[in-house]
Formats: sequence, C-alpha cells, structure tokens
Amino acid sequence: MSQPPKPPQQLHLNVNILHSGFIPSAWRLPGADPHAFVKASHYVEVARIAEAAKFDAVFLADNAAIIEQIDFRPITALEPTVLLAAIAAATTRIGVIGTASTSYNEPYNIARRFASLDHVSGGRAGWNIVTTADLPSARNFGLEQVPDHAARYARADEFTQVVKALWNSWEDDAVVGDASSGRFIDDTRVHPIAHRGTHFQVQGPLNLPRTPQGQPVLVQAGGSGDGRELAARHAEAVFSAAHTIEEARAYRLAIHARAAALGRRPQAVKILPGLATIIGATEAQALQRRDELIDMIPWSYSLKRLAGILGVPVASLDLDRPLPDKLALPNGGNGNHTFFQATLSLVRGRTHTVRDVIRALCGGGGHRVLVGTPEQIADEIERWFKAGAADGFNLMPDALPGGLQDFVDGVVPLLQRRGLFRYDYEGSTLREHLGLPRPLASAGGEQTVRAA
Repeated sequence: MSQPPKPPQQLHLNVNILHSGFIPSAWRLPGADPHAFVKASHYVEVARIAEAAKFDAVFLADNAAIIEQIDFRPITALEPTVLLAAIAAATTRIGVIGTASTSYNEPYNIARRFASLDHVSGGRAGWNIVTTADLPSARNFGLEQVPDHAARYARADEFTQVVKALWNSWEDDAVVGDASSGRFIDDTRVHPIAHRGTHFQVQGPLNLPRTPQGQPVLVQAGGSGDGRELAARHAEAVFSAAHTIEEARAYRLAIHARAAALGRRPQAVKILPGLATIIGATEAQALQRRDELIDMIPWSYSLKRLAGILGVPVASLDLDRPLPDKLALPNGGNGNHTFFQATLSLVRGRTHTVRDVIRALCGGGGHRVLVGTPEQIADEIERWFKAGAADGFNLMPDALPGGLQDFVDGVVPLLQRRGLFRYDYEGSTLREHLGLPRPLASAGGEQTVRAA
C-alpha cells in the first residue's frame, strides 16, 4: 500500500492502561476478566496491540494507597516499574512510562529505578512526575495531613533536579570494558553530584552507567500554577486535561511560553491531552455502548467520585439539580487542581444537572470523552491537532483490550491515510518516537543537549 509523504509534524499517541478501561464498569462486560488488574498478561496484551499500531508509549498511573471505591471498581495495584519491565520484555519498540511520586520516595531510588528500566527496555523508559495530593497516601507514610501544595511542588522541583543530576553523573563513554588492558571503567568520567539542598542531601554518583536515551523521558501532569511551572521547567511531555480546543490551545501556548522563558526549546515539550473513546460502527451503536456502560455503574459510586473531584460532601449533590454554586478548589487548594478545573470547564455556560455531568464524564475522572464512529473520532483528533491544541493524545479506551483494538482497527488507518500518524517506527527509543533531543553529560556531569 502506498503511503502519503510524511508531514513536518505527526501525532503522538499513548495508551493509558487503566486496568480494565476508562469506564468504571468495563470489568463487567461479557468476556472481561475481573482479575485482569493484577495480571501482567493483561497489560502485555494491551501493549502489544498498541505497539502493532506504532503507538509512542504505554502509560501507567499509580497510587500509594487505595483511593478508589474497591467495592465496585478494580484499582491501580501493581507497582508500575515492575509491570513495565514485564511489558518491555514482551515488546521491542513501544515506550514504557510509569508514575512515581516525589512526595513519598527518595531521588536516588527513583533515579536508579527508572535508569534500570531504561537499560532493561533498550531506551524506552519515561518517568511521570507526580506530587500526590490524597490523604490516604499521606497516612501510609506516617503523616496525618497532606503536605501543603506549594511545599509539595518545591520538593518535586528539587527532587527532579537531583534525579537528573544522578542520571548525568556518568559520562557516555565512562564504561571502557577493555579486556586487554584490564581497564573496566574510566572513573575520571564518573562524578559525584554532592547535592545539598532544602529537602535532600545526595552525594552520588548513581551506581549504574548512563542509559541508552541519556536519561529517561520526563513526563508531568499538572493543571495548577505550580504544576505548570514544574512542567515548563522539567517536563518533556505533559499529560493535560481539556474539553475545548480553546482551553487546550491556551494551555499549550502557556507551557511553551514559560519553557521558552526558562531557556528551553518550546517544541521539546509535547502536550498530550487525555482522551477517552467509545467507538461504534455507527454513531447510534457508539451511543448505545456508552449508555450500556453507564447503566452498569451505580449512581452512588458516581456521586461519590464526583464529590471527591469537586471536594464537596456527597450529600450536597442532587442528581436532578445543577452543581453547587461557587465551588472552590478542594481542600483549600491542596487537592487535585487538574480534574477539578476540567470538570467545571465541561459544564461552564451550559444548562446541566449532576446527572448530566456524570453521564458526560461517563463515570470517569474529568477527561474529555469522544463517542462516535471511527471517522468522527479521527475528525476530532485531526481538528485539535491542526488547531495547535495538542501534539497528540494520551488515549483511554472505554474498555481494555477491546476498546483499544477498536481504535487501532478503525481510527489509526484513517489517521495514517490523512498523513497524521506513522506507518512504522523510525527509531528504537521513546525519545526518537517523540522527536525529543538526547541529553548528554559534560566532563563535570552537567547536562547539555544534542538535537534529536
């Protein structure tokens, strides 16, 4: 089959493997395995489908506590880097991005863990930087309240600086491995970082060489002012939440402008909004599938989840009345800004009830949901991409693996024929998939950048 000429820019597509799928009731579908959330084989199957379609990466979220309503829905349970190592062993090209919190880890452990994943995967690893805002996680680490929002992000900034310094503490040619001379490592090219900061004292160097990518790809997802600053300063891909082209484009421009002000190349920061999909051969079939999935979700579950996003008591939500007026950021601004703002954006300027909001969110957590035929889904993706609202999308199919297979079979060929998405990988690392530069380390261990 002839292929159209490759345009200057193409879409980036990841799949967010939310255990059984984005819709909370996905595990109840005929043929679904209720135990899939703790089976590596389930995640490997999803990754292989995505790799066959030439996706950039698979992504795993994470929690340090049980924050879902476990009486109804599967939870995020398996530790991401362990699971991603299994996925990497079963695949060859697709990237593997995992979440790890800067609030409840130490920089050395995270630097070593993700550098190890990058070595094991042959240069396909990425770290999603999160600060963790839920109280159950705080209590699992000996705290009785969530650390202050600004303090969490100040720690995250220093944490990320230390991780990057550790990744850069070995020069690329430090490993000699000369059997004839007996020289294994040139230790003049391995450098302590001697970090002494507000939150961390780390001597270094890391105890393993630089990785195939130079360093794993840095990913971040934050809608607050502090989150945007962290993204602009460090992130190479940003997972965002937006319901309109206008807000998505404004977010992308703001991140790029701040990155440029910090001396970075704006095009080296990819913006990937979350996008949930429900696909049918006809629009009527897609809508029927959506309704069937929603009807399998208890209203009590959805009310409690929405109340958690908005930071209000469940009793304040009436299914047949609008959302409460003058909603403030949850927990005095110390909660999740991203999904709070995304949910309010969904209803802004519209007549709605709480029931309408829940149906529009499909019981999910605030991301945009597209319901329609493959052509309709492809049209919307193209519209956002060409409008400069996104560099690609972090996809969340309604159910896994079936919903992803529907996207791969129906939407991907349309995007390919329109010249928007690759027919094959051109490189072997996640950085190459994303068109990102490879960081290098100078003689002193500082980071420099070579264009991709």
